[in-house]
Amino acid sequence: MVQKRILLVEDEQHIAKGIVFNLEHENYAVVHVETAKAALAHLRQNHFDLVILDRMLPDSPDGLEICAQIRALDAQLPILMLTAMGREQDKIDGLQYGADDYLTKPFNLSELLLRVSGMLRRAQWYRARPTGQLFRIGEWHINLATGEASNSTTALILTELELRMLRLFIEHQGEILSRSFLLKAVWGMAPDTETRTLDNFIVRLRKYFEPDPTHPIHFITMRGKGYLFRG
Repeated sequence: MVQKRILLVEDEQHIAKGIVFNLEHENYAVVHVETAKAALAHLRQNHFDLVILDRMLPDSPDGLEICAQIRALDAQLPILMLTAMGREQDKIDGLQYGADDYLTKPFNLSELLLRVSGMLRRAQWYRARPTGQLFRIGEWHINLATGEASNSTTALILTELELRMLRLFIEHQGEILSRSFLLKAVWGMAPDTETRTLDNFIVRLRKYFEPDPTHPIHFITMRGKGYLFRG
């Protein structure tokens, strides 16, 4: 099972240490940063499944703006906001600026872990399938009916086979798909066929949709097993 990656944005070391220890004990991969600037840098360069965000940071005293910036980077990335600001209006503000859930300090670690697991489970449900015929990969918006894809600067149209492969990855998001399965499902080839066709198509999808095709975060090679897609 692929580890879920969590970005923890928390400047209080004693709190962060306890959170990291307990999340890692639950088999999550955790990256801890202390500033809003560092959080945005990590999110622009790496894939995460969830963000735990302290509302009051050294370079973002209110925390609402950093929450909005994270949400602008990824409309579907789950954000759990942690804060000592426990008024009802504070919670409303956090949710309005893009947080998916809100936990006030001091908090119970068991409750935090339950919130995290629930948010990740729900995220898997709505990321696993496109809404209607539209799907998003990073900054790209893709029409799965027509094969049209676009971001803020570029537009392209996928070929029939490219689109067929992409649909297959989306339908099986988070699962490792073997070479034999992909060859059979996309091209109708026998599982033991020796061909570089599949590899070339993976290269093309990475060229289209990866921020850095040499370090893929969406179309991932699982050595000796196949490929894994994360939207």
